[in-house]
Amino acid sequence: MAEGELARTYWCIKELPLTPKTDQIIDPQRQRKAKEYARIRRRLFVVDLALGAFVLLALLLGGISPWLKGQILAITTSTPLAVALYFLVVAVGYEALTFPLSTYSGFVLPHRYGLSTQTLPAWLLDRAKGALLALGLGLVGIEVVHYLLRAFPQVWWLLTAVFILFFTIVLSNLAPILILPLFFRLTPLEDEELVQRLMALAERARTRVRGVFTINLSSKTTAANAALMGLGNTRRIVLGDTLYKNYSHDEIETILAHELAHHVHGDLGKGIVVQTALTLIGLYLAHLALRWGVGFFGFEGLADIAAFPLLGLVLGAFGLVTMPLSNGYSRWREAAADEYALRATRNPEAFISAMVKLANQNLADVAPEPWVEVLFYSHPPIGKRIARGERFREEM
Repeated sequence: MAEGELARTYWCIKELPLTPKTDQIIDPQRQRKAKEYARIRRRLFVVDLALGAFVLLALLLGGISPWLKGQILAITTSTPLAVALYFLVVAVGYEALTFPLSTYSGFVLPHRYGLSTQTLPAWLLDRAKGALLALGLGLVGIEVVHYLLRAFPQVWWLLTAVFILFFTIVLSNLAPILILPLFFRLTPLEDEELVQRLMALAERARTRVRGVFTINLSSKTTAANAALMGLGNTRRIVLGDTLYKNYSHDEIETILAHELAHHVHGDLGKGIVVQTALTLIGLYLAHLALRWGVGFFGFEGLADIAAFPLLGLVLGAFGLVTMPLSNGYSRWREAAADEYALRATRNPEAFISAMVKLANQNLADVAPEPWVEVLFYSHPPIGKRIARGERFREEM
């Protein structure tokens, strides 16, 4: 870490109006590691982004995509099978190409900074399960999009946005019962006192949940987390065991109050609407790009499988450009959820203590550079969240 960055971190920690207890918990050495870790992850993000763009450009401009299409059509005349084969070849090839980078960012680096508890075989198994799940869901998605491109070439982008909206809602509903158990063991929380407190908190928020559960986060990480997962009849409170074992009931209550605030404020629905609107714009731009590509690259039509890299490039570029906007919207909603948690629990001491523990345990940068916050942060930096808790305490 540069001397200026280190000085700025210490100054920010010093300037936070913390209680004596909280001030003792904040560890400047952990903040040094947090900044180093965050800086490395940002660099890896850029490398991964550049590598993805390079692969898509090579497919598109290097003649690889039409060549691959020709090889596949020599094997089968079935359009759905051709789409599937093209997708699988590119996806598996990209996975193999990026595997060393993924291994470093997902296994080596977290172990270096003490955030991972997994063995290499366990990590590889999770990686394989995640890849197979992504392949399955991606295959369904690409087949549907290609069908819409063939059947409705003028409005495929609109119908695709509707499909993505439906797909997102279904996945959100099924995630706690179908996807989460693939990676974690979910068990009912046996702490009756805490269960009653959290269920009462949910009732006050007029949120129906199916119970309070713990997941064995400690089998994979030292970081702590909690969530309100699922929709409708699958919604449940989920606590990582790394959170449950190291945080007081008051601290856990204020963390879950934050999660419940998203339901009270309708943030999930609002977020889906915002994301759907952005997706719709991105898909329409992709529609215009495909129409242009038919003339420029000689594609046979919008549904030419050789045009898939162009579709990926446009959507990827649009997602990158709009990422600060999406993150800004998310930080706004997260700040409102913090305010709700403080007002619902009336316990700013627990809120502040929980935030500092999370910063320390999860290696979260308390005071990132403003440009880093704007570009990468979906939540307010923990330093700002602590300051919000202190302001609330002064107002009580």
